[in-house]
Amino acid sequence: MTPTPRLRARGKVRDIYDAGEDRLLLVATDRISAFDVVLPDPIPDKGRVLTGLSSFWFERTADLVPHQVVSTNPAEFPPPFAGVPALAGRAMLVRKAKVVPMECVARGYLAGSGWAQYGTTGAVCDVPLPDGLVESDALPEPIFTPTSKAEAGHDLPLTPEEAVDLVGKGLFERLKELTLGIYERLADTTASRGIILADTKFEFGFAEGELMLIDEVGTPDSSRFWPADGYAPGGAQPSFDKQFVRDHLDRSGWEREPPAPALPPEVVEGTRGRYVEAYERITGEPFQGYLDGAGVTPGNDDPVLEHLREERG
Repeated sequence: MTPTPRLRARGKVRDIYDAGEDRLLLVATDRISAFDVVLPDPIPDKGRVLTGLSSFWFERTADLVPHQVVSTNPAEFPPPFAGVPALAGRAMLVRKAKVVPMECVARGYLAGSGWAQYGTTGAVCDVPLPDGLVESDALPEPIFTPTSKAEAGHDLPLTPEEAVDLVGKGLFERLKELTLGIYERLADTTASRGIILADTKFEFGFAEGELMLIDEVGTPDSSRFWPADGYAPGGAQPSFDKQFVRDHLDRSGWEREPPAPALPPEVVEGTRGRYVEAYERITGEPFQGYLDGAGVTPGNDDPVLEHLREERG
């Protein structure tokens, strides 16, 4: 008898299913959120960009830290997920992990919430920075600025002391070392492809006592990527992420409370184009090649995978 899939958790983008005693299936949907609200219109292939880039980076950081991925091949997934066409290119079979309750953020440039903090305090997460920096400036060296993991709403910045209280001194130091080391690996790679990695966040967890890199790595959802050829400190930079959607929503007059307005087709397509460009520039490979290699076939896509869902048990 084929087991009934059980939806374990649903995030803004990912659906997580039980896939055996010590396994989970992470499915990156095409949902997109802005200002902590899931928008009504999906971005075609967004979930596949996230999965493809995460797989790319997991492989290239495995010498720094183990990761949780077991397989991205649907033929190797357990029932009832084995061979489901809609999972091609967007799902990962992973080891279950006890998640460290902290987002691990590395910043090499002064942007986003870091720029806002600096303008108020001259520091980011209590890490002091030189006077006179402008928005998007390169920092003297990358810094570790962890945040809380909020069940809803915004993650909140943590001072080093608060982070130590949360996870302990030894684990804090190890996470800092890993976060900055992985950031350097990613930033060196993207720089060679003409892209600045301004900041990024990682998640870690434990399985059988082993610390692992989990969730997603180096995607436009978890990272701030800027084209190097247009970099100009002193203001916000164009980016390969959902800033295109945020800018449209700000212009629309939406007050950032649900429900969110529908996205015009040109905004949907423009956002997809930015995600795909990020994949192609970072990996050096055509996105269509990823789709073909993953076995994605036209007409067999179901971004929200309703036929797999049931209420959480």
